[in-house]
Amino acid sequence: MPVPNDLLPGTLELLVLKALSLEPMHGWGIGQRIDQLSRDVFRVQQGSLYPALQRMLRKGWVRSEWRPSENGRRARYYALTSKGRRQLDAEAAAWRRAAAAVNGILRVRLAER
Repeated sequence: MPVPNDLLPGTLELLVLKALSLEPMHGWGIGQRIDQLSRDVFRVQQGSLYPALQRMLRKGWVRSEWRPSENGRRARYYALTSKGRRQLDAEAAAWRRAAAAVNGILRVRLAER
């Protein structure tokens, strides 16, 4: 059975914040890191990633600056702000609570008749 690579609503920001907590990265690198960390379960589309980064810039969760990339081209690098780190902590805690609740429901078995 194929594994869907669509992210649940609201998880893209969580995954971007987590990726940026590791190190500042440019957009393409963020997508690659999420693909890598998820073992290719989640394939982040650039058309979703960049609007999410713009939302996070407006909210003050990330900051950006232009600088040379590994291949010498100019790229916009994103870094987590202190507000973004607090948001990451809050979203990660909410995710763990939700995952624990779903896992608890999935463990319930009907009584044998």
